[in-house]
Order: sequence, then structure tokens, then C-alpha cells
Amino acid sequence: MAGMQHIKYAFLSLIIFLVGCSDPFEEKIKQQTPITELRIQQLADALTGGQVRNASLIHQYADKLKQQKPNLTQLIDEFKKDATTKGPMYLSLLDRLATVKNQPGMFASKEDIFNELVNIYLAADPVLYSDALSDPLNVLADMSDGVLPRVNSLSKAQSKQANNAQDFGTGEQLIGNPSYGSWTQGSNGMSFWAWYGMYSMMGDVFGSRRTSYNDWGRSRNYSYYNDYGRTRYSSPSQLKKQNDLDTRTKKSFQSRGQKYSSTYSKSRTGSSSLSKQSSTAQTSAKRFSTNSSYAKKSSYSKSSSFRNSKSTTSRSFRRGK
Repeated sequence: MAGMQHIKYAFLSLIIFLVGCSDPFEEKIKQQTPITELRIQQLADALTGGQVRNASLIHQYADKLKQQKPNLTQLIDEFKKDATTKGPMYLSLLDRLATVKNQPGMFASKEDIFNELVNIYLAADPVLYSDALSDPLNVLADMSDGVLPRVNSLSKAQSKQANNAQDFGTGEQLIGNPSYGSWTQGSNGMSFWAWYGMYSMMGDVFGSRRTSYNDWGRSRNYSYYNDYGRTRYSSPSQLKKQNDLDTRTKKSFQSRGQKYSSTYSKSRTGSSSLSKQSSTAQTSAKRFSTNSSYAKKSSYSKSSSFRNSKSTTSRSFRRGK
């Protein structure tokens, strides 16, 4: 009888040991995945139903701007997609979720997978998403030459003065945002901003000068993405590429005896009437600064193709350059 008791206790101890040794994030991932999927679907329903404030304003601004400047119809229609499930920001959320579900081996740990699921869930909050749409919305406002007012943002002149910023032309709110373009290294070793597809008209139509990372990193103006939404609306690989580029730029300046402060080290002034969700996102952004341990390591497995990939996402839904 005593022998049976010993076997029973040994069996129970083994179960407790195995449970204790299992990855605590495994169950969290199972619970969070359907919750994140539902949130993305709810966002799609809200966009389709006209329940996302800045998405509705994008539709209104786009229609008015096409009457004012019919020659820009193609570009305006491209921005109009931002208010739908065909916009680059929404497609990016789908892409990131697909990576979590179909390519979990791309992540270094189960904790990284869970954190990405939570980040996607928060990004799909309709209120936070509306705030994020203020960037393309205000590009439309700037394209109207002041006829359409900016939303959730100070005027360009006010924020430029407050931040001692350079003017990088119409559309500068979207520079640095991987949904609209990417930093491309030139033959001289310097990185320049290259717009995706139709967005290249920003430079062609408005005559915006070629933007180098050296100039933009030091003297950029306010944008929602760079100052509030970067950690929510970027994949871990995109964040790492941004921080790696910023680190290389800093080292390059130091090698010439010049000072360079990270473009993400402090938030620029320029927001107005943003939600509490965005304030939370800004707090998170500080945790993910270039000085954080998260930013210094890849959130993907060292053996993953993401680590050496030159693309900004795991799949190629984006428009070509």
C-alpha cells in the first residue's frame, strides 16, 4: 500500500514538474490569437460601416480635394484606400497576424509571439486606428493648400517652429512609415527615403526634395506614426531595421566628431485631441526606444529568413516602388 502511495506521489510530482517546465506563454497565445482575430474583424466592420472617425474624414477630404485638384485624382484615390480594408495599414495588420499563425518559427520565443499578438490587438482598436489615420488625412489637408483643416494636429508652421524642424515637403508625415515607403541606401552609403508605387507622386507633383535619413533623423517634424504609433503599427522586423539604421547613423556622425541624437529619443510637438489609447501607445514607444534591450535584439529567430530579409514584411502585399 505504501508502495502505491509513493508511486502516486511520484506521478503527481512528475506532472507538476512538467507543467512547471512548460512555456507559460503557450496557453496565452492560444487565448490571445482568436481575440486578436476578432478585433481585426471588428475593425474591418467599423471601417466598412463608417464608424472610424478619421476614416470617414478621409473619404470626405478625398472627394473635396478631387474637385479642387482633379489632376491629382490617382494619388488622392490611393490615399482614400487608407479609409478601407484595402489600405496599407490594415493590410499590414493582416500580414503580421498571418506571420504569427503560419510562421511561428520566425520568432525567437513564445513570449515574442504573444507580445506581437497583443500589439496587433491594440493597433486594431478603432479609436487608436482613427488616430493613426490622422497622418494620411493631414497629408490630404496639406495637399489642399489650407482649404481643408488639419485634424488631431497643429498646423505645419506651428509644429515646425516648436520642433525647430526642417520642411521635408507635402507628405512628410508619412516619411519613415513602412506602409508608404522605405529607407534605401544609395551608392554613396547614405540612406534616402523611397516612396512605394503611386506615393512616388508626392515628390513628382509637389517637387519635394530627396530626403536623406541624416537630415530627417535630426530635423523631422511631428507625425503620429513616428511619435505615437510606431511600436503598434510596425512589425518587430521593421522596428529593428529602423533602430539599426538610427544606430548606424549615430555611429557615422560620431566617427566625424559630430553629435547626433536619435530621431526616436524624444517625441516631437504637434499632436492635438488624441485619444487616451494614443497616450498609452506613446508610453510604450519610450520603452521600445533605441536604448531598450528589445530594440537591440531581433524579435525573430536567428535562423529566420526575416533576419536577413531586405523586405519590410514577411509577405509582399505592398505596392512596388
